[in-house]
Amino acid sequence: MKKLKRSLFIILLIGLALFAAFFYGKRQMKSEMEPEITSSLIYNKLVSAKELTTLKYHYTNMGHFENQNTFYGYKVPFTSKEFIVSYEGLINAGIDLDKMKVDVGDKSIEIKIPPAEILSHEIYEDSLKVYDERESIFNRIDIEDYNDFSKDQKTEIEKRAIKKGLLKEADEESKKAIQEILGADTILSKYDIKIIRDENLK
Repeated sequence: MKKLKRSLFIILLIGLALFAAFFYGKRQMKSEMEPEITSSLIYNKLVSAKELTTLKYHYTNMGHFENQNTFYGYKVPFTSKEFIVSYEGLINAGIDLDKMKVDVGDKSIEIKIPPAEILSHEIYEDSLKVYDERESIFNRIDIEDYNDFSKDQKTEIEKRAIKKGLLKEADEESKKAIQEILGADTILSKYDIKIIRDENLK
């Protein structure tokens, strides 16, 4: 009877040792499989999702171009040219993630981002519609007129969009996108993530 009890006790001890070894090994394996959280890791993770930090602003607009030859400040008669154009365009506003700074602490991640800016602006050529085109034999409409018109219109549209809060909205959307990108990673759930807009990163 004593031998049986002793055998059972030994079996129990072996079983507990095997269980402990298995549990420890599993924990070590999990720890080794988890990547080390570094500033470079977070930086690369966000830069790879660059498009998500961009706010797209589609618009339709109509503009008027007018030009007349002048001589010593006086307009020369019968030399005026003008046209009206309607068009559609796209402004991409967001943050330049290449300027971003990432600092990883023990249980915290601090991300400094630059203020939002206009990253690109395109007028769709196939959307251009010209109305009421007028010119004189002394002042013809040429391709440069359309190019100058396009530049002026882009500048005007950008000023108008910024005045309406485009960049402020892009700031908020960029912060939200970064939070969502990092929040989707369960490994980062134990970190306190702070996103700071830094004017010095312009």
